[in-house]
Amino acid sequence: MVGPGALTTEKDNLMGTRLFVGNLSWDTTDQTLRETFSEDGRTVKDVHIVSDRETGKPRGFGFIEMGTAEEAQAVIESLDGAMLDGRNIKVSEAQERQPRGGNRGGGGGGGW
Repeated sequence: MVGPGALTTEKDNLMGTRLFVGNLSWDTTDQTLRETFSEDGRTVKDVHIVSDRETGKPRGFGFIEMGTAEEAQAVIESLDGAMLDGRNIKVSEAQERQPRGGNRGGGGGGGW
C-alpha cells in the first residue's frame, strides 16, 4: 500500500531540478550553458534559451534541467551572480508558469 504523498508527478520532479537562468548575453548558446552547468561532473539533462517568436533573437533568459535536485541547488549556490559571456547571470529555481488571465479587469457593467 502506498501512503499519501508517495506518488509524485513528472511536474513535481522537475520543479526541484529545473532552473531559470537570466541576464544572458545574446551571444550565449545552449552549448555554452551546457558546458558551464556540467562542470564538476554535474548532469545537465536539458537546456533551452528562450527566443523571440518574431525575430528569432534570444530574449536573455533560459531554462536548464539538472540531473538531481542536489545538483540544481549546488549550481544555484555556485553560479548565481557568476560572469558568463560578459554578463552576471542570475540562477534560481524555475517557478511554475502562472496562467495568463484573459480578463484584465476594467469591468464594463454600467448599471445604475
